[in-house]
Amino acid sequence: MLPDIWRNRGSLMAPTMNDFVERFFYGWPSMAGDTDLAWSPRTDINETDTEIVLDVEVPGIQKDEIKVEVQNNTLTISGERKQEKKLEKGETYRIERHYGKFERTFELPETVLPDKIDAAYHDGVLTVTLPKTEKAIPKEIAVK
Repeated sequence: MLPDIWRNRGSLMAPTMNDFVERFFYGWPSMAGDTDLAWSPRTDINETDTEIVLDVEVPGIQKDEIKVEVQNNTLTISGERKQEKKLEKGETYRIERHYGKFERTFELPETVLPDKIDAAYHDGVLTVTLPKTEKAIPKEIAVK
């Protein structure tokens, strides 16, 4: 079960207060204690006339370990970063990299074509392209 901070999300283009709280506490374990979600990848959202593009930072994760789903007008990106090595001798003084499961959800605007969404992975960045509907693309009207 997801804590409220991840479940009650704003829309893709209009963040809620929970989004700002999550950003402030990025990477901290959930206060709810009822989940093993421990981190949330940073995401850039850019918009052009024809599409919305999400760039999600997921370094150290193989592309086959990332899941992208669309259901009920919601885009969900999930996966897990596994800790690769543990010291057999000596002590660990600090671990700043985040490991464990993650899940990001975004409410899709009505202007997106869900069946045309594309995802590509390169150098630790997942790029999700959300094409817009024809009626959402601005059209220039010639003046006569």
